[in-house]
Amino acid sequence: MLSLHWPQYLSGSVDISGSKNAALPLIACGLFFEEFTLHNVPRIGDVLTFLEIIKSLGVVVTFVWSTLTLDTRAMSMEHLNTDLVKKIRVGIFLFPALLKRFRTLEIPYPGGCNIGKRPIDEHIRGFEAFGYVNEWTGEMLHFSGNYSTTNVCISAGFAVTATENILMIGAFRSGRTTIELAAMEPHVMNMIEFLRSLGITISVSHDHTITVDGIKHAPEQAEATVIHDYIESGTFIILAALTARDHIVIHHARIRDLRFFIAKCREAWVKLDLDESNDTITVYNSRDSLKSLHFQTNIYPGFPTDLQSPFSLLLTQAEWVSRVHEVLFEWRLNWLVEIEKMKGHIAIMNPHEALIFGHTPLKWAMVSSWDLRAWVTMILAGMIASWETMITNVEYIERGYEDIIGKIAKLGGKIETV
Repeated sequence: MLSLHWPQYLSGSVDISGSKNAALPLIACGLFFEEFTLHNVPRIGDVLTFLEIIKSLGVVVTFVWSTLTLDTRAMSMEHLNTDLVKKIRVGIFLFPALLKRFRTLEIPYPGGCNIGKRPIDEHIRGFEAFGYVNEWTGEMLHFSGNYSTTNVCISAGFAVTATENILMIGAFRSGRTTIELAAMEPHVMNMIEFLRSLGITISVSHDHTITVDGIKHAPEQAEATVIHDYIESGTFIILAALTARDHIVIHHARIRDLRFFIAKCREAWVKLDLDESNDTITVYNSRDSLKSLHFQTNIYPGFPTDLQSPFSLLLTQAEWVSRVHEVLFEWRLNWLVEIEKMKGHIAIMNPHEALIFGHTPLKWAMVSSWDLRAWVTMILAGMIASWETMITNVEYIERGYEDIIGKIAKLGGKIETV
């Protein structure tokens, strides 16, 4: 349980860590090589859990500071930790490299977090299009066969993880792979730039089509760098707008990935300055000037669904009525019931839409965290709520944000573990 006392006023600067969403698929891509080095890796729960799964494959893992190295020469399926695969959705990233190496794979249906149904249909159709035979029992996924060397055209349905898996398979096989309705999120582009550095020809079109001319064999060694986390950056923008004594400076902010989000912040009258040459954002306390608006989450470059909850919190402090439309996941607005416990005025209209009535001073309460992003939002809420806020269900702590409590503490925030 976490305890936060009001009032809290923060100041200083913060360095944004590497992106969880970029690191995980790049780690999986590293299994194609005998030796792989990855820089700027965040030391967070999801990464550490994924590395435990990879260790169970016999891979030698070395993780020093933010640099990760993998040695896959002794990789084997014999002792795969299937229990961990069931608990973490990114187990699906294991498929491309393991199928390439072992030609057959039986693995539990990957787990995930509590933000609604997240099917893997696009993955399954992709593997089948590459020539793999699928035998799904409902509990276990079983694929066998060899990569097809013919040209393949696959729709990813804008799914990020499916796009990344198809990219990995297409990069290391003969033939051309065309991905239609591909995701274009920054972490997808991070993988594309890495694959291009290996000499793989990849073209990206404005209509969300990616074309990959693969190579038959991966090199023995490879090296990549994880981009900084624009979701963490957006979270600290909201934190600064609500709690800064005067201003907070955000370094490695990934401004180019936050264009739409920053535009919405400015529409809500968040005061900020951009230094694009240094990728730095200075955010000023804007709590007394916020105004309502309507926003809708969308695929990149639209409003990120992972920033929906902190931005919704911001709007509880804005004048008049705001509307949030979450189009990507059903029931991801359910976390707003915790804001109601804090005397926020919320109306959840349906699984995808809610009204937020402001300006509403939040009151102390015992609240819970519904998912990874809502968890950090409840910390932000506790920092602006009167008296003492208690947060339960904190198993999400450090899952997706590297040393988030430590970073807030360096800015002057006070969060106690009870």
